[in-house]
Amino acid sequence: MAEDRQLTVGVPAETFPGEARVALVPGVLQALSKAGMKTIVESGAGKAAGFPDGQYTDKGATIGTRADAFGADVVVQVQTFGTNPEKGRADLALMRKGQVVLGFTDPLGNAAGVKEMADTGATILSVELMPRITRAQSMDVLSSQATVGGYKAVLVAATNMPKMFPMLTTAAGTIRPAKVFVIGAGVAGLQAIATAKRLGAVVEAYDVRPAVKEQVVSVGAKFVEMDLDTAAAEDKGGYAKEQGEDFIRRQRELMMEVVMRSDVVITTAAIPGKKSPVLITAEMVAKMQPGSVIVDLAAERGGNCELTAADETRVVDGVTIMGPTNLPATVPFHASSMYAKNLVTFLSHLVKEGAFQWDMEDQITVETLLARDGEIVLPRLRESLGLGAPTAADAQTPGPAQPEGTAELRVAPSEGVSNGAAPSNENATTT
Repeated sequence: MAEDRQLTVGVPAETFPGEARVALVPGVLQALSKAGMKTIVESGAGKAAGFPDGQYTDKGATIGTRADAFGADVVVQVQTFGTNPEKGRADLALMRKGQVVLGFTDPLGNAAGVKEMADTGATILSVELMPRITRAQSMDVLSSQATVGGYKAVLVAATNMPKMFPMLTTAAGTIRPAKVFVIGAGVAGLQAIATAKRLGAVVEAYDVRPAVKEQVVSVGAKFVEMDLDTAAAEDKGGYAKEQGEDFIRRQRELMMEVVMRSDVVITTAAIPGKKSPVLITAEMVAKMQPGSVIVDLAAERGGNCELTAADETRVVDGVTIMGPTNLPATVPFHASSMYAKNLVTFLSHLVKEGAFQWDMEDQITVETLLARDGEIVLPRLRESLGLGAPTAADAQTPGPAQPEGTAELRVAPSEGVSNGAAPSNENATTT
């Protein structure tokens, strides 16, 4: 990259169906400018999220065509071709060697799509693979978007339930508060608990990881205790570990009573790269009260409810079962603002003195870098594609060691319980 010019950052409009978010918002452009980066925004890219072109130009951005945005040194998206293989295919022709593309890429679910992106010669970074370490928290798009998803899940449930959430005492009598059960107490689950509590519901929550009980109680819910051996329920990163079918069967039996007495059940249980565990069976749904609502935030990976259909609303035995897969896109203003802040922090970490610094001893770089100059470099992605080790010519010279942040137990955005099912789609943009 020539040192006498600014690094350019392109922001194309999103083409994934229903995607209203934008990768960068006007409020973060000043930070990019201070870091020596100039922004080119496709006309109308921020309109659906509440950011018209004029707000971008007021902050120094250039408005152009899609080709102009993809002509930048760095292209930032919410949904890259990896997560948008149908509508995003035309973008492959606009990508090139020497360019950096970052956004959600679905490397665990669509490795072939990532390979197509890499074949253009571009360098590809996957935001959903951000390591769960302290110094990467401000770059964690999964957590920021899960916050939005958990909040909106409660509002969706309230809209579709024939009852009100709060207890009310009126001249016509007393209205009892709604009972909400949240399964999975990660970022989305905790936000769902807090939102339901603010609306006046009585909230219960469960997670296979015993360490989250304190967090559940702190946001106003009662933690549901189950007589299960959970000593080995989580890994060192705070994610739930896979459990056997006997464990899942016993878990369902103990959960039945809570599900039956709940007006709303919000499920968020998932394990990265795996099919969502089925925690609510058709039999359990049949025993719920008519008018009850299930919002299944794990729908994209198969769902925690046996009867869930992705992006559909079904009514079975009087119970409404909803399987939204992209709730953050329905709150695009704040979802975009949070995502943009994550991206700018990520870019600031990678770019020094106007150029990308590929420090291959830095955990953040190593775990998010999928391909460099057309070569797939992430080991587990190479393995899934049946590729051998990178050639010596493609091996990168390690940079200076970077002090590692203190690893901490952080709650997974898609949280909690697993049944050892086979891998499935891992597009983590929703929960």
